[in-house]
Amino acid sequence: MGARVAARRLTKIYQDPSGEGEVFALRNLDLEIEPDEFVCIVGQSGCGKTSFLHMLAGLREQTSGEILVDGRPVKGPGADRGMVFQDYALLPWKTARANVELGPKIRGLSASDRREIADRFLTIVGLAGFEDRYPHELSGGMQQRVGIARALANEPPVLLMDEPFAAVDALTRISLQENMERIWANQKTTVVFVTHSVDEAVFLADRVVVMAPRPGRVDSIFKIDVPRPRVWAEMETDSTFNELRGAILRKVLG
Repeated sequence: MGARVAARRLTKIYQDPSGEGEVFALRNLDLEIEPDEFVCIVGQSGCGKTSFLHMLAGLREQTSGEILVDGRPVKGPGADRGMVFQDYALLPWKTARANVELGPKIRGLSASDRREIADRFLTIVGLAGFEDRYPHELSGGMQQRVGIARALANEPPVLLMDEPFAAVDALTRISLQENMERIWANQKTTVVFVTHSVDEAVFLADRVVVMAPRPGRVDSIFKIDVPRPRVWAEMETDSTFNELRGAILRKVLG
C-alpha cells in the first residue's frame, strides 16, 4: 500500500488583510504519511500548520498542488477523514451519547446500532457511565474525549486533530495525551495531529514534522524511536525522548 496521505507541491495564498498583495501560508509543501502512522506537525505560529490540516480535511481549498488520501484527491469533507477541533464543537442540547451517535445516524444506522457504537467509543475514551451527561455537565477534558469518540465512531481511516488538548489544564492534558496514545495503539488509524507543544508531539508521534516559517513548508522530519506504550512518568527521564525534544525545539526556534 502506498502513502495514506500525500501532499504534493501544496500552495495556499491568502489576500493580505490590508489589501496590499498576497500572503503565502504554504508554498510547495511536500509530505507523505503512511497508513496507521501517528504524525505530529509543529512549528511557529503562522507557519501554515492549521491551513494544511484544514485543506486535508476539505474545509479549505488549496491555491495549487494537490492532497491525496489513499490516492484520491481531496475535494471536500469526507467520511474517510474525521476531525477533532480545539474547541470541542459539541452540540450542547445533546447528551454525550447523542453527540457520538451523529455520524452513525447520518450513515443511516439503526438506533440500537448507533447506541452500541456510541457506548463502545465512549468506553474507549474513558467515559463509561457518562453517556447521558450533557456537555455543560462535563469538564473540558471530558468534553474533548466526547469529541474524540465522535470522530472515532465513524471509523475514519484518517483522524485529523487541530491542537485538541490546548484548552485544558496541564494535568488534564497529560491524561488526554496518555489516553490518546492508548486509543491509537488499539484503533491503529492514521493520525495527523497539529500542536504548538514539542513535548506533546514527541510523546505522541511516530514522526514529528517541523514546519518552516512562512511561507510554510516542511523544514525537517524527526523519527521518534521511543518504545510504546509511553507514559509521562517514564518519559521525563528517558534520554532518547529528551534528546529528541531538545533537537526539535532548537529546530522550531530556529
